[in-house]
Amino acid sequence: MNTLKSITIRRPDDWHVHLRDGAMLDAVVGYTARQFGRAIVMPNLAPPVTTIAQASDYRRRIITAVGKGISFKPLMTCYLTDQADPAEISRGFQEGVFSAVKLYPAGATTNSASGVTNMAIVSGVLEVMQEIGMPLLVHGEVTDPDIDIFDREAVFIERVLAPMLTDFPALKVVFEHITTSQAVAFVRSQGPRLGATITAHHLLIDRNDMFRGGIRPHLYCLPVAKRQGHRLALLEAATSGEINFFLGTDSAPHSTTAKESACGCAGIFSAPTAMELYAHAFAQAGALEKLESFASLNGPDFYGLPVNEETITLVREDWNASSGISVDDDTEVLPFMAGETLEWKMVD
Repeated sequence: MNTLKSITIRRPDDWHVHLRDGAMLDAVVGYTARQFGRAIVMPNLAPPVTTIAQASDYRRRIITAVGKGISFKPLMTCYLTDQADPAEISRGFQEGVFSAVKLYPAGATTNSASGVTNMAIVSGVLEVMQEIGMPLLVHGEVTDPDIDIFDREAVFIERVLAPMLTDFPALKVVFEHITTSQAVAFVRSQGPRLGATITAHHLLIDRNDMFRGGIRPHLYCLPVAKRQGHRLALLEAATSGEINFFLGTDSAPHSTTAKESACGCAGIFSAPTAMELYAHAFAQAGALEKLESFASLNGPDFYGLPVNEETITLVREDWNASSGISVDDDTEVLPFMAGETLEWKMVD
């Protein structure tokens, strides 16, 4: 266990976040902007962000919602579909509008119905991307209903990711929100061309937590939390200091009613206390000195961006996390670990 009472690190970045749109965007974006210098913003709106114009408009809405006086840069992504235009994607990257392309296998998660149905269909896009050095971000799960939900990430590695990396040897890929020991081992086997984001919630919970005292719908996410052994493998990877692993919250807000329903939505909203949660996980592992590499250095290195000049400070202090966050008169969002005592706090 670390005995540090405070830690100051370069301002981190969130390399995977869902900010939504409209009233939800207005309600949640400030939590991300307060902590992070930059964020890779997911494009799975309805309709999805597939063009330069859509991404530019969405970026303007995010910046407007953040407001003046806060230094925060949203990094936009293009939603990959079967109909994707390689020329549009290339131009968006060259013009600095798109930072990456996001691959959702069709039906894998929230608003993924427009995702890719067959990787062969988008081979032309991937060829262009490897030529220009544009990263591909993958939601790493197969969607075959015959595959057990707890095995879908491991099967994705075998059926999709490994063959894709062989077919496109110069393609830079981020294996997002990894959840298994198999994913950790595979990322390590591929060298610097393959990065991986790890969420705070996958460092802190395993699949048993979803059922403690009854079904816990606010702990349901995709990829779903796995066994304790997988959680410990993720924690070891995150705290290793290795450049392949970096922070991505996958913070994904849904209304309380959408989560607490007969067919609840997948997603954990961790943005309000993201850095406190990561600090808690790293402190439990006795590895606070590795937090800066994971949160602030490895991601910029992978994306070829400068490290943030500003810093943030976290102090060891017990405090109660916020409970429900109001979106409008009829909508509330419940953050991860709402109302629970946290041991670290980010100070302004």
